Formats: sequence, structure tokens, C-alpha cells
Amino acid sequence: MKSGSSPTEREDSQSGALLTANAGSYRISLSHRRNMQEGSKRTLPKKQLATSFLKLAASGKLDEAYANVTANFRHHNPYFRGDAESLKAGMAEAHERFPDTTLAVQHVWEDGDLVAVHSRVTHGADAPEIAVVHMFRFEGDRIAELWDVGQEKPKDSPNENGMF
Repeated sequence: MKSGSSPTEREDSQSGALLTANAGSYRISLSHRRNMQEGSKRTLPKKQLATSFLKLAASGKLDEAYANVTANFRHHNPYFRGDAESLKAGMAEAHERFPDTTLAVQHVWEDGDLVAVHSRVTHGADAPEIAVVHMFRFEGDRIAELWDVGQEKPKDSPNENGMF
């Protein structure tokens, strides 16, 4: 192959890899093939799984939210027993009581199997905003543990930076 000419490509019959001949040498490019083969196996990033869980839960879609938790999921909310079903029941009650709840994600941090989500939550137009931080621990692509802390936004705050 002459310098400056376009590479010649062919698919390897055994591995399915795309082989590209360029300047007399072969380079194997597996990325396209891998993307096609693994596309359905890919999981969402942990950040996205965590925010999806929160948005689904806030909108009352609890079965969808809890589809991504481990069988041994536990949480640390002091108002409910520590198992998934107790927290899920509490979330269902909250959604019934506050059907207009909104959750707006402000920041998300990921470090290994840990994700923290800082959100602005409101339970209705006349309700005060609440700053909430949810912390998740993952096992693989499933939520294994959850902590949450919240603080209602004061009517008058001397802090010019605000909570969000």
C-alpha cells in the first residue's frame, strides 16, 4: 500500500474484528464490534442509576425505582425500618400525600461504588424547598444501600450563597 492511500478493511471471520491494513501493517479495531455485541448488556453509569431511582421514586413510580436495588438493600432513614419494603411503603405514602412533588438534581458525585446526589425537592407550589443529599452504595449495577439527609430552606437566610 502506498503512503497516503486509504486503508483497506476486512472483517476477521473468526473474531469478527475489523482489520485495517494501513502502510503494510494490520491494526485490529474491536470497538465497533464490541459496541454492537455488548450494547444490550451495558448498564447505565451509577450516577444515572442513582438519579433515575430518585426521579422515579419522587414521581410515584416505585416499582420501576426499586427494580434497580439488590435483594439485601438497606437504608438509614430513621423514620422507617431498614428494609426496602418499609422505605418503599413510606415513599408510596409520601407520594399519596404530596402528588406534586418535584425533585431537581443540582449536583452528582461518583467515587467507585458510592454516589451522592444533591437535590432541590418541593412538595407543591406553596411548600418550602428542601435541600436533600442522597448517598448510594452500589454492588455492581444495583443500589445496595441508601442514606439521606434533608434541610428545609429557611424563609429568611443571611447566607447570600443560598442552598442550591
